[in-house]
Amino acid sequence: QVQLVESGGGSVRPGGSLRLSCVVSGYTFSRNCMGWFRQAPGQEREGVAAIYTGGDKTYYAASVRGRFTVSQDNAKNTVYLQMNSLKPEDTAMYYCAARLGTYDCYRGTWGAMDRYNSWGQGTQVTVSS
Repeated sequence: QVQLVESGGGSVRPGGSLRLSCVVSGYTFSRNCMGWFRQAPGQEREGVAAIYTGGDKTYYAASVRGRFTVSQDNAKNTVYLQMNSLKPEDTAMYYCAARLGTYDCYRGTWGAMDRYNSWGQGTQVTVSS
């Protein structure tokens, strides 16, 4: 079965950086939309960023554009989320998700949870002084 495993979360001061990793197994990595989502206590889960592994197209939420970068390492079947200039409002559980066998993440739906087939267990990110 498809399996996604996130890592790299932790605690950091405002302005600091973290890099999250998501390793995918059980499915070809070449034509998937890989998304990053986050959910803070009492809040709805929201899309943060996404990357299409077949064409290296990327998508970002306005709140993180310019601070976060999503990338991939095809040889390692791994997707990364580099998070810089972190703010307290970035504190959340971060999830990796896979939209399998697609030709794009699609501009209008990359952040729609119901379009993704598989999810990781989540990794906690806490930003505080």
